[in-house]
Amino acid sequence: MASEGLEKPEVVGVEQVEVTTRSNDWIIPILRLLAFFAMLSATLVMALNKQKKTLVVATVGTTPIQVTLTAKFQHTPAFVFFVIVNAGGSLHNLLMLIVNFMGHKFDYKGLRPLAIAVLDMMNVAFVSGGASAAAFMGQLGRDGNSHARWNKICDKFDSFCDRGSGAMLASFIGLGLMIIINIISINKLRNHKLVNSSMVP
Repeated sequence: MASEGLEKPEVVGVEQVEVTTRSNDWIIPILRLLAFFAMLSATLVMALNKQKKTLVVATVGTTPIQVTLTAKFQHTPAFVFFVIVNAGGSLHNLLMLIVNFMGHKFDYKGLRPLAIAVLDMMNVAFVSGGASAAAFMGQLGRDGNSHARWNKICDKFDSFCDRGSGAMLASFIGLGLMIIINIISINKLRNHKLVNSSMVP
């Protein structure tokens, strides 16, 4: 009876680990796919964001002097950084999806889950910086800054600002999904460590 009592916890523990692993196997790939599309759409919308507008800057007699101005994402370093980090974030998620389905062959001493969690955390940091910088510039473009005498531009380039806002929203959605993925990955690492420590005699 003593031997039976020792065998049962081991069997139950293995079954619990297998059930948990199977139930969570589909969550991260789906979240990654959603994050990939969110960051890719943010990249494309901002990279293609452009608006031309003809403004009257002065009047000589009865003749208005007009100037055609173009608003592009390239004119603002924060928006350029936004495009770069979101493109990198979408590429990261695409590569991690490939690793998720094919990376078992290239796992080195079980370090693959740890490497993925670290790369995810770096991705969150980069995308967070890019999205925050773009949001700051967007707010400045919408409201201006009377103390620094910076005029707002969204009253003149409304389509440019609307598309930029949509790109930022998509980026923040992708960022939120990446944070959830990171939490799940770290939790998996913790559970993996607990299982390995319980198996050590």
